[in-house]
Amino acid sequence: MTAVSTPEATPTRAIDRTAGAVAAAVALGLTEIASGLAPSVPRLVPAVADRIVDVVPGDIVRRTISAFGTAQKPLLVTGILIVTLIVGAWVGGRARRQPRLADAAFAGFGLVGVWAGAGAVGATITGAVVAAAVGAGGGRVALATLLAVSDGRLGAMWRRFTTTGSWHPDPIAPSVDSPIDPRASRRRFLGAAGVAVLGATAATAGGAVLRGRSSVAEARRELVLPAPVEPAPPLPAGITGIEGHTPLITPNDRFYRIDTAIVLPQVDPARWSLTVDGLVDTPIELSFDELLAMPLVEGDVTLSCVSNEVGGDLVGTARWLGVPLTDLLDRAGVRRGAEQVVGHSVDGFTAGFPIDVLADGRPALVAVAMNGEPLPVRHGFPARLVVSGLYGYVSATKWLSRIELTTWDGFDGYWIDKGWAKDGPVKTQSRIDVPRRAQRLVAGPVPVAGVAWAPSRGIELVEVQVDEGPWIDAELSEPIGAHAWRQWLVRWDATPGRHRLRVRATDATGATQDVRTRPVAPDGATGWHTVLVEVEPA
Repeated sequence: MTAVSTPEATPTRAIDRTAGAVAAAVALGLTEIASGLAPSVPRLVPAVADRIVDVVPGDIVRRTISAFGTAQKPLLVTGILIVTLIVGAWVGGRARRQPRLADAAFAGFGLVGVWAGAGAVGATITGAVVAAAVGAGGGRVALATLLAVSDGRLGAMWRRFTTTGSWHPDPIAPSVDSPIDPRASRRRFLGAAGVAVLGATAATAGGAVLRGRSSVAEARRELVLPAPVEPAPPLPAGITGIEGHTPLITPNDRFYRIDTAIVLPQVDPARWSLTVDGLVDTPIELSFDELLAMPLVEGDVTLSCVSNEVGGDLVGTARWLGVPLTDLLDRAGVRRGAEQVVGHSVDGFTAGFPIDVLADGRPALVAVAMNGEPLPVRHGFPARLVVSGLYGYVSATKWLSRIELTTWDGFDGYWIDKGWAKDGPVKTQSRIDVPRRAQRLVAGPVPVAGVAWAPSRGIELVEVQVDEGPWIDAELSEPIGAHAWRQWLVRWDATPGRHRLRVRATDATGATQDVRTRPVAPDGATGWHTVLVEVEPA
């Protein structure tokens, strides 16, 4: 006797939605393992995230950087994953009665993947199509299979597929395989869904393993850096012994990272080259070995992001090793009319600054090393631009591939089109590291310490004010140079109660940092960093 589905035996909408979400997860996992097949096959989720970053207004990007800092990229990727699973669940809830809708949804998934993946670093259209087809096709099959398992029609579905090439089950006809036991059906579905989730997880992990084999980590480890012809002088001792005080040199793993890359470009130095062209007499192209063969110099330079709020941590100092930018421009020959130097990254990012800033002799390097080791991949390996005194958005091109000379009006860098100022000189700034905001202290001697910076000008004076009292000159660390920050320290005899601490710096030109509180847009924040503390009786 043939069993007929009853309302009690019909799979619930919750099961269908779960099937859709699981199928979406399978699709995502398959795109990840496909990306490990070859460098030309992109990771689709990060590629979509890259496209989103490219098209959203600059003010939104600024707000996310201010709110989330370096966590903005993982949060964006996580958001895309969540939205994909939600859409998958919505499709799953309708796929049983509208199988063509499910076909269209997964096809749309594939088209978005091709659109985004084709623009990824190192990817090709063919690679994007492969990743999208594997993900969309596998996800659609997974959804059909899970729905068939949920109502006992798996055998019928596969028979239909082998005979007609279609996996669309008859939405009306009952199962002819066996009577439907709702509890057994749910158990089978949960088992199949669990297997699918494990498969998606394994595919994602497998993709990471395969991609790791083609990463540039080994090439970076094996790189032997030439000795600089102009080494930087030994670092001064600095102000030590204060917990929480920023060191003179920022370790590489603590150096801030703000850029537009969702996935770090893996640039093989053996295949990398740098082009210098535009308004030059003789365009040149250098391999990485040829770049390293040029005279290298060291420089201690503080870099800051234009999105750094007053008192923020999007700033750091490193000892950079690289080829002076002026050496490369001299070799190419700068033509009359060249007003702007534009750095181009392998991922499409661009940043431009006035060529005139190079005339004062400030460190401006095509850097290949950072704090005594090859550039970390996250900081631009194998080469990047470092220019003292300019915010990173107009100068610090990572994963550098081209230097173009052009007129000032002839080109706008990536962030200029998003509403940021075209000139980006770093403003004089100071920060209180110790004590922290709202920190409870005990009356008596308390160190108040931090850093101040004005790259290309240098810091001459730092002052601290307690409440409305007089400004107190801070003790300054010995200068590393005009292009790096200085530590400062005031020994405060704290009294019980709530107190306001403020700091201001004066650069070597005699200019004191701006007291006016202004946001980071369009050319950097201003204001005096202020910290409120509570002091308890001893």
